[in-house]
Amino acid sequence: MVKGPGLYSDIGKKARDLLYKDYQSDHKFTLTTYTSDNVAITTSGTKKGDLLLAVADVNTQLKNRNVTTDIKVDTNSKLFTTVTVDEPAPGLKTIFSFVVPDQKSGKVELQYFHDHAGISTSIGLTANPIVKFSGVLGSSVVALGTDVAFDTATGNFTMYNAGLSYSNANLIASLNL
Repeated sequence: MVKGPGLYSDIGKKARDLLYKDYQSDHKFTLTTYTSDNVAITTSGTKKGDLLLAVADVNTQLKNRNVTTDIKVDTNSKLFTTVTVDEPAPGLKTIFSFVVPDQKSGKVELQYFHDHAGISTSIGLTANPIVKFSGVLGSSVVALGTDVAFDTATGNFTMYNAGLSYSNANLIASLNL
């Protein structure tokens, strides 16, 4: 369970979910099975219009203590891998992700959760990576945050956003700039 205001990506999430979550115009079929070692294997297919994507992807999830490994293979023979370590230190979460055969897809992300702050930073594993940072201050009711990205190849900021959210039992509001 996330403490405090969460991450910048959580600002406006409740409002977006209210409008778009569970709304789907495509037909989707998902089948999940679990092995005796509690390894989940999921396959899914999607029908978009008259086009049927019969075997869209196969997923598996492996858990060992506080380490979770998600592996997904799609119909284009791409292997998506994400390794997540929960709580290597109090409030900290680390995420390592990459796509095979895309050599420029590697990324390391660190997330820190506190009662009144949420911080996330990520860096691409390339020669000239893009470094991203987001920070949020507040509580589960009111949160103020920022999200920036810096391209080390050009020396320029490629993204800078700010957001404010307010939520209680009767109202969910957010503003993103």
